[in-house]
Amino acid sequence: MPVSLPPISRRSFLVRSIGGASAVFLAPQLFAGQTDQQANRFALFSDTHIAGDRKLVARGTNMTDNLIQVIKEALAFGPRPASVLVSGDCAFLQGLAGDYKTLLQLIEPLRTGGMPIHFALGNHDNRERLLKIVDDGRSDSSPVVGKHVTVLETPLANWILLDSLDKTNSTPGLLGEVQLHWLEQVLDQQKEKPVLVMVHHNPDSRPKPSGLVETKELLDLLSAHKQVKALLFGHSHHWSISRHENLHLVNLPAVAYVFGKGEPNGWVDASLRADGMTLCLHCIDKQNPRDGQIVNLKWA
Repeated sequence: MPVSLPPISRRSFLVRSIGGASAVFLAPQLFAGQTDQQANRFALFSDTHIAGDRKLVARGTNMTDNLIQVIKEALAFGPRPASVLVSGDCAFLQGLAGDYKTLLQLIEPLRTGGMPIHFALGNHDNRERLLKIVDDGRSDSSPVVGKHVTVLETPLANWILLDSLDKTNSTPGLLGEVQLHWLEQVLDQQKEKPVLVMVHHNPDSRPKPSGLVETKELLDLLSAHKQVKALLFGHSHHWSISRHENLHLVNLPAVAYVFGKGEPNGWVDASLRADGMTLCLHCIDKQNPRDGQIVNLKWA
């Protein structure tokens, strides 16, 4: 059950088999006619927390207004990003049907603008409601039962979106042994390009984590596969870049509200290069000193 919405004007997807299990790849024809810059550019959103009520304010923030702003910014780029990747917590708190109905309406300009949208799931999402409302039940069977996983083949790297949703509105994240085993199988066969992994929950090695429960297991697995260059995640509503061995750790900012004073919220423009990736932070508050911050990641 990968959750991906194609552009409204272009609906082609290519389904391939990886070790006997289906995974979704972005069709090469979606990049036809695009410049190299556009085909290798991605808009990264996280923690949109959209509510059914567009006027709802949480932590002093109207989440709908923030999403509308970042969508307009992504659409204003020339060239536009090839795709939008959302790192979970798409819905406000309980993943209600109304939340996803509003989300679907709000993201329509991205789709009519030619950008497919791919979702990872967070702890405030609900799989069944998201699938029913956003994808209208059309998604293919998942190679990981009960989880939404997606593999996207792009010109310079392969993206893998994982599902760390354990229980809706319960904070810690869980991948599970089956998903970790599936990920290992995919990585064993995806060695021709760099791999970028996205998941909602942040690495968290504390005895009682509020982030990813299997932090050690995931980091060990990714570090053992040298083609994996970065792990991107949200959940903490924090923007930071760090390293684990040769693995870049990218904590994406929330589109919605922040938890800490001075933290930026907004989105990240990611441009792939043959030897790395350039990230540019776009803050909701243009007066934030980190607005426009550029970070160049280099593959080891």
